[in-house]
Amino acid sequence: MSHLTDFQTFLLLSILKVVVVLVITLMAVAYTVLLERKVLGRIQNRWGPSRVGPFGLLQPLADGIKLFLKEDLMPIASERPLFLIAPIIALSCALISIAVVPFGGMQRVTVNGVGVEMFNVADLNIGLLVILGITSIGVYGIALSGWSSNNKFALLGSLRATSQMISYELALGLSLVGVVLRAQSLSLRDIVNSQSAHGLLSWNFFGGFQFVAFFIYIMAAYAETNRAPFDLPEAESELVAGYHTEYSSMKFAMFFMAEYANMITVSCVATLLFFGGASSPFGHLIPDFGGPVVHAILPILWFVVKVLGFLLLFIWVRGTLPRFRYDQLMSFGWKFLLPMAMANIIITSLIIALRA
Repeated sequence: MSHLTDFQTFLLLSILKVVVVLVITLMAVAYTVLLERKVLGRIQNRWGPSRVGPFGLLQPLADGIKLFLKEDLMPIASERPLFLIAPIIALSCALISIAVVPFGGMQRVTVNGVGVEMFNVADLNIGLLVILGITSIGVYGIALSGWSSNNKFALLGSLRATSQMISYELALGLSLVGVVLRAQSLSLRDIVNSQSAHGLLSWNFFGGFQFVAFFIYIMAAYAETNRAPFDLPEAESELVAGYHTEYSSMKFAMFFMAEYANMITVSCVATLLFFGGASSPFGHLIPDFGGPVVHAILPILWFVVKVLGFLLLFIWVRGTLPRFRYDQLMSFGWKFLLPMAMANIIITSLIIALRA
């Protein structure tokens, strides 16, 4: 009977964590959209959203209500089951991958004798592989959306997205091998712990000399999330709106949310793998201060600041760089990023072997 009680306690705490992380992620998605609109407005010498609520802070709520109340159109010639399931696949894969991200310090809470980590939904020893696997499945949602719409613009957009994501997935995966070699683990928690000893000098970007790998990763991440200057699948001047041309109402919103959730995921992964995750840039140089509450909150603040920096970089790049031609995009992935990623693996392996 006690085992059943322990299981029920663990299940209840796990469900509570999932709900909290899901709500925070969806809120982060909504306000990342607002942040992008405000920052792009300033880049283009205009205000951006400023009328709904103080400083435009209620604009995401107004946009959500508008999309929810819009008419949900269904093309007559579409493949209805696949047309409906495509946005669900895209959004689900974007949200599930957040589950293995450790977004705080190692804080365990014990309830009725059951210990549960607070700032991690699932601490898996192959967390990095899980993220790569789940995000690669998201391409099925985009491919199905274009094919099931029975629209030539949507089909061209989904074909572009599929070939682009498969091509850049190789460079993205290979760019992370150097980090895994240094940490000797695929666990995201272990990778963060391997960078936390001496602060900024222990981070893979600085102390690990993985700045080439970081450059490859961030370029491939832009392509994986279909963001400018790699937004060929949604090229409005050529393909109307790309793979979601025929989508409206909440189905369109789900694709929109999936894109921004993927942005947050790749920003989290970049923070964890190259910039020490939730660890302080000062390491142990500054003595600990405050009580247990400060020790629990401070790592989360460091993590949020780093992720926010990457999101601002996404927005800045969109506001400044023009779109590639498609042949340039494919050549850049296959002829430049992929050889660089393989060279980085060889050099990192040699350095680790010589130090051993």
